Amino acid sequence: MQDAAMKKETSQDRENPEILGESVAMRKIVDVIAQVAPTDITVLISGESGVGKEVVAKAIHNASARSRRPFVTVNCGAIPEGIIESELFGHERGSFTGASDQRKGYFELADGGTIFLDEIGELPLAAQVKFLRVLENGEFQRVGSSVPKRVNVRVIGATNKDLEAEVRHERFRTDLFFRLRSVNIVVPPLRERPEDIPVFFRHFVEEVSQKHQITFGGIAPGAMRLLESYHWPGNVRELRNVVESMLVLEQGKYIEPEMVKKYLKNYKIPEEDRHLPVPVVGKSVEQAERELIFRALLDIKGNLVELKNLFLDQRRQSDENVDSGNGVQNGPESKTLSLQDMEQRMITEALERYKGNRRVAARALNISERTLYRKIKEYDLE
Repeated sequence: MQDAAMKKETSQDRENPEILGESVAMRKIVDVIAQVAPTDITVLISGESGVGKEVVAKAIHNASARSRRPFVTVNCGAIPEGIIESELFGHERGSFTGASDQRKGYFELADGGTIFLDEIGELPLAAQVKFLRVLENGEFQRVGSSVPKRVNVRVIGATNKDLEAEVRHERFRTDLFFRLRSVNIVVPPLRERPEDIPVFFRHFVEEVSQKHQITFGGIAPGAMRLLESYHWPGNVRELRNVVESMLVLEQGKYIEPEMVKKYLKNYKIPEEDRHLPVPVVGKSVEQAERELIFRALLDIKGNLVELKNLFLDQRRQSDENVDSGNGVQNGPESKTLSLQDMEQRMITEALERYKGNRRVAARALNISERTLYRKIKEYDLE
C-alpha cells in the first residue's frame, strides 16, 4: 500500500520545478512561495483536481532548507480507512493481523524533510486526532506501541474540497482546520487564467516532443484561441493530455482549429466569451481581478443555462414516455429526483458499467475510493 500511495524522491530526482504561468494569480503564488519556503510553517494548498497543487508543494520544498532531505507524497484518498493510521504512523510487529514485521510510517520516512498530504480532506476523524498531535509537538505512536516517537517534518496539505464546509458538517476537525491553514495557497482553475494556456502549451510541446521524438510543426493562431476559450474541466492535467494526444496522433503536423476540436471534450464557446477582454501581462491587479470576476459570473450563467436545458430535456423525455404508453405519469403526481436519488443512480450506473470495479468507478465519478465506499454503504448498494 505504501508504494501505491506514496512517492519518495531521491537526490537525482530533486530539481526545482518551474511554476509556469504569466497570470496575476500565478505571480502572486510565486511570491507567497518565496515568503513561506524558508520557514517551517504549515501550508494548505487548495484548488480543483489537476491544477498543479503538488507542483506548488514541491516548489516550496525545493526552495527550503529541507531540499536535500526527503519529499514524501501521500495520497490520503488512496488509503483504506482501516489501515491509514498504520500507513501514516507505522506499526509494531504483531499489532494486528498481517503485521508480521515492524514498519515505519510515512512521517518517519519524511523525517528531516517534507510530507505532502494530498486529498487531506479524506482523512478519517480518528486519524485527524493523531495527525493534529504531530502538527503540534512532532509526536506520534506507532500502531501497537505505547512509546512516543518524535519526528521533524514540514507538513504541506492539499485539498480539492471546501474544508470549511467539511468542518460545518463535522467531517473535519475545527482545530485541525485552523492549524492547517496557517498559510492557504489557492491555485485557481485553468479556465480563470487563459493567459497561462500558451505558456503551458509551449512547455508540454517541448516535453512531449522530446519524449516521443516528434518534430512539431506549429499551431495556428485560431487553434490557440480555441484552446484559450475552452473550459478545461481537467485543468492543467487535461491540457497536457490533449497536447500529447494531438502531437502523437497528428504526427507533429501544423495544428489547425478543426484538429483542436477533435481533442476537446464537449467543446463549446459561450456566446458572451467572444466579447470578453483578453487578459494580458501588465494590467493592474484591480483590472485583472475584475475580469476574472466577470468570467466567473458568465460561467455561472452558462451553468444555469445548461441545467435549464437538462431539465427541459428530461421533461420532454417524460412526455414521450407518456405518449408511448409505458405507464410513466406526468403532471402533479410525477416526482422530481432529489440530489440524493441522482447521486445514488449515478453510482449504481457507474458500478454496473464497470462491472463492480470500484476503483475505476470512483475515477469515472471523480471521487476518491473511500468516498465511493462510504456512499455505497449509505445507499445500501452492497
